[in-house]
Amino acid sequence: MRLVLTRPRPQCTDWLARLSAQGVDAVALPLIAIEAGHDESAAARAWERLPGSALAMFVSPNAVDRFFAARPVSQTWPAGVLAATVGPGSAQALLAAGVPAELLRQPPAEAESFDSETLWPLLAREPWQGRRALMLRGEGGRDWLAERLREHGAEVESFNIYRRACPSLDTAEQGLLDQALLSPREHVWLFSSSEAIQNLVELGGQPRADSLAIATHPRIAETARSQGWTHVVLARPDASAVAAAYRTLPGGAPTII
Repeated sequence: MRLVLTRPRPQCTDWLARLSAQGVDAVALPLIAIEAGHDESAAARAWERLPGSALAMFVSPNAVDRFFAARPVSQTWPAGVLAATVGPGSAQALLAAGVPAELLRQPPAEAESFDSETLWPLLAREPWQGRRALMLRGEGGRDWLAERLREHGAEVESFNIYRRACPSLDTAEQGLLDQALLSPREHVWLFSSSEAIQNLVELGGQPRADSLAIATHPRIAETARSQGWTHVVLARPDASAVAAAYRTLPGGAPTII
């Protein structure tokens, strides 16, 4: 079976390489388009606010990419400013962009899930009263972590530096979509976002009852089930965990949640 990777296009190359190293036959079908936000100056204004802040929270690798693409030529990461994120891909992107490892906060590698709820216990140890926290995110993101920070006295400023959209598929991508839907037992969908599922449905993708999926979070699994997937396996969003989940599928009945 082929694993269908639905992450945004900028993340696909790295993920395909990591999955290949795990022995997984994977192909990319990006189901989320990453576009500039409606406020095109948001990333630049966030850089202006970064010095003197206590925290910059990056919700995804897309937030990292968009933020550092707007970095002023002479500006480096300010001393003492924490950078936080929920996923290992975002963490690696922050390190590659020059954020010191000692200032990085992320869920532990052995965490059952990578989300704001898992990150919060690490941030809750910090004194937030009167300190500024920047949220670097896409339009329409969750406010759960921002609410926790405000409850602890932080002054939270949110910057919507990109937006997610339903992609336009080219001929090859449309052919892959059609093939995956017609041959559900020859393909496994990897969903790392509920929006990817919603966009797939918007593009006309209605799964058959025997379709298989791997979801990287319980909320994503719930969305998949609500849209017609009945066979869903949970896996943490790293290549080795996805590969392990993938290998459970051909040999017998998948784990149903």
